[in-house]
Amino acid sequence: MRIVPFAALALLAALAPVAPAEEAPVIKGEIPPGRPKWAAAIPGLAPIDNPTAGEVEASIRRGVDFLISSQNPNGSWGGPTMTKGLNIYAPIPGAHHAFRAGSSGTALYGILETGDLRPETQECIEKAEAYFLKELPRLRRADLTTTYNVWGHAYGLRALSKLYLYREGDPARQSAIKNLAQQQVDMLERYEDVDRGWGYLDFEAFTRKPSGIPTCFTTATVLIAMHEAREIMGVALPAKEVRRAVTAIQEQRTPDFAYVYSISHRLRPRYGINRPGGSLARSQVCSAALRYFGDEAITDEVLEVWLDRFILRNGWLDIARKRPIPHETHFSNSGYFYYYGFFYATDCVAFLPRGKRENYYRHLARILLEKQEKDGSWWDYPLYTYHQPYGTGYALAALARGRDSL
Repeated sequence: MRIVPFAALALLAALAPVAPAEEAPVIKGEIPPGRPKWAAAIPGLAPIDNPTAGEVEASIRRGVDFLISSQNPNGSWGGPTMTKGLNIYAPIPGAHHAFRAGSSGTALYGILETGDLRPETQECIEKAEAYFLKELPRLRRADLTTTYNVWGHAYGLRALSKLYLYREGDPARQSAIKNLAQQQVDMLERYEDVDRGWGYLDFEAFTRKPSGIPTCFTTATVLIAMHEAREIMGVALPAKEVRRAVTAIQEQRTPDFAYVYSISHRLRPRYGINRPGGSLARSQVCSAALRYFGDEAITDEVLEVWLDRFILRNGWLDIARKRPIPHETHFSNSGYFYYYGFFYATDCVAFLPRGKRENYYRHLARILLEKQEKDGSWWDYPLYTYHQPYGTGYALAALARGRDSL
């Protein structure tokens, strides 16, 4: 659910304005010794007021309570209302089927990641499970111009992986969940782009097999969902498509481990959105996906440098948060990349050895605690009523993954 993330909702990045040059971070720590040349000027993290376990638990509970109270009667989250001022291309009704599946998958994933087992939470999970078993098999692309459904398949798949664990001891339910997960992988195989990987817009060829604009972050989102489904449920992955997707992400990587917006951006790597300030959220998901699939170039050092960048320069993303026009601000960032970045940053932290994880989790948690809304939700982009469920799901998962470190 970036964003989608919600990254799925970006307009063509090629239409975005050229961004200003990147400035030095405001918060400075000591520059760690031995940094590679491409990262020599990036300081480490300065000390912060560490969040307490109590603060985090209270925040998580408020977030879960928000999702319980805002769940639709059919078990999903979000809907096609609150349309004033939107700047999103959304062919009806298919775009909304995708938005609802993606935001619902992210919301349910966040709830399950918290381990909340209150009776009202379990009832919420039951309703969400029924929604996915009924609606995910019917999810398709809206029309020949959009494959937003890719995000619904990916985040539906992630929710199913967590549901499979939740249903431990119930083989009948686990079997139904695994079968649906395999079907979602098969759908993702169908909607792979001819140019490798996955995208969500096609305004040119309108082909049966998508031939639009595959992006590195959409592709990475799908790969991580597939990896999790394979590791948890033993779902079979399409080897050729996975191999092609990994190669496509690698080809969109620049020498400093930023990632250009899409395959079509490879020839203009210093365009604003493709520079480090525009790649703050993309580098998290792309590095995590490549690490999961064995790319030895993604070392712990690379993960640490980009986590430092994400935290120190979080303001570049925060400027875009809650702005209604995609790509209108510095480095052409969009609001829906904000909590998406936190979600995948915690994937990157988990690769690091104990002793290094804790400080990153604390920094990420401190920022998230300060961004929680009065109603308990988190949101970063006004998208009908899908934005609060997906933002809250991302934030809950990020907080829950790091709370043991507090």
